[in-house]
Order: sequence, then structure tokens, then C-alpha cells
Amino acid sequence: MTSSDSLDEIAGSGLSARERLLAAATALFYNDGIHSVGVDRIITVAGVTRATMYKQFGGKEELVLAYLEGEDAGIRALFDDAAASAAASGAAPEELLELVIGGIQQDIAHRHTRGCPFINAAAEYPDAGPVRDLIARHREWFRETLRALADAAGLRDPGEVAGALVLLRDAALVGGYLDGRDRVAPVFGDTARAVIAGHVDRERSTA
Repeated sequence: MTSSDSLDEIAGSGLSARERLLAAATALFYNDGIHSVGVDRIITVAGVTRATMYKQFGGKEELVLAYLEGEDAGIRALFDDAAASAAASGAAPEELLELVIGGIQQDIAHRHTRGCPFINAAAEYPDAGPVRDLIARHREWFRETLRALADAAGLRDPGEVAGALVLLRDAALVGGYLDGRDRVAPVFGDTARAVIAGHVDRERSTA
């Protein structure tokens, strides 16, 4: 969660006007909700003029899409970091899946402490449109990436594994906000690993 102190620091951060607008929007949209945050508040936190805001993003919806694209990039970076760590250590595919589970667990505990930004945005944009399209693309990528990791690790029914892990992460992000991240994050990790253990191909593992 971004504190009011860090919000106060955005305007004088030395970032470009576009970067400041996106930083302000990301913090405000995630913490306070998209529809409750007006353009005037964003430009005040970013320290720019209204004209600069519309020059950079054209309108609020474009800024909302940029915010969600940034969240998508952050989750993709989690997978990339796990893959890089696995490659550097020569880890097996099943160890890469473990690194991803650990990364998601850390994300629940330390970064996304007010729920899933995509679920939150979907609740505010119930109708079809660019925002829902972006959310759908992100979730399809997330599910397919987990499926590919489960397949590479030799798990049975990798699509089922991916579906279960997506469901667990969704529940953990919401539960972490409602019940406390310190309580929920470890449970996510334990349950995700139990799902994986339940889909190990015993014949392949003993071959």
C-alpha cells in the first residue's frame, strides 16, 4: 500500500510528467478505487497541469488502461525473475514452479495488500469494453503460463493445476485484504504446494 507520505513525494520525484501521472494513478486507483479518484486529484499528486494530463493520456480511461498494463507487467516480471533465477541455478522445471509459488506468496504478503487490482477493476467495470478486454487478456496469459509451467514440470492435468492455482491466488488476494496477509499468504503457499503434490505423475517421477 502506498502511504500518504509517498504520495506527497511523487510530484518532486524527478520522474517525467507521464511517469508521475502513472505513479499517482497507480497508487490512488489501487488504494482508493478507480471511480472514486478524479482527474483533479491525480494531477495534484503528480504535480502537473490538466493540459499535460490530457496530452500524455488523452483521458481517464487511457490512464486506467496504462495503470492495469503496469500491473500486468509487474506480474509478468515476477515470472521472468523466477525464470532467470532458475536458469542461473540450473533448477529443474518443478523448482521453477516452486519459485513462482514463492513469488506469488510474497506478492500477496507485501505488494498487493488490498486485493487483486484486476478483480477490483473488474468490479468497477462490469460491462464489456477496453478495460474488461485487458483484464481478460491478463488472466488468460496468467492461466496459460501456469499451465505451461505445470506441463514442463511433468504434472498430471496441467490445465487443472493452472485453474486451481489461479483460483487460489484470487482467493488469497481477497482474503489477505479481509483477514490479514500474515494469516493468508502462508496458507496460499501450503495449499498451492499441496495441489502440485497431488498432481505429480508418480510413474514419471520414479522412472
